Amino acid sequence: MEFEQIANSPLPFAKLLGIEIISAPRDKVNAEMLVRDDLCTRPAVLQGGAAMALADTLGAVATVINLPDGATTTTTIESKTNFIAPAPAGTKVVAECTPIHRGRRTMVWQTRISTAEGRLVALVTQTQLVSRLE
Repeated sequence: MEFEQIANSPLPFAKLLGIEIISAPRDKVNAEMLVRDDLCTRPAVLQGGAAMALADTLGAVATVINLPDGATTTTTIESKTNFIAPAPAGTKVVAECTPIHRGRRTMVWQTRISTAEGRLVALVTQTQLVSRLE
């Protein structure tokens, strides 16, 4: 799958969250997301589940871009998140997803979510199952 295909056919949940894929070469997926009020907790900072959903989306996109021959789909089978700092409402977070392992049956990705100024917000490591729809 190429970047143009990803950009022209966004995942429905990613679209709901406002995730914008900026670039998607095979070794790194970059995205941005505005921290809207409806994605926040109290005080008005990015809710943890929204941060995790951002990372999960990038890990899935990265896996799809790297699917081996014969594989057609992926699903998350494990995810771990470390929350480091808040991202206030009205700011933009940037995310960078890079590979730790790209195998035939599983792939492991690490996503760094930061403020636009570079402050680390969360670090997510996830494992994706590689499979085919039959």
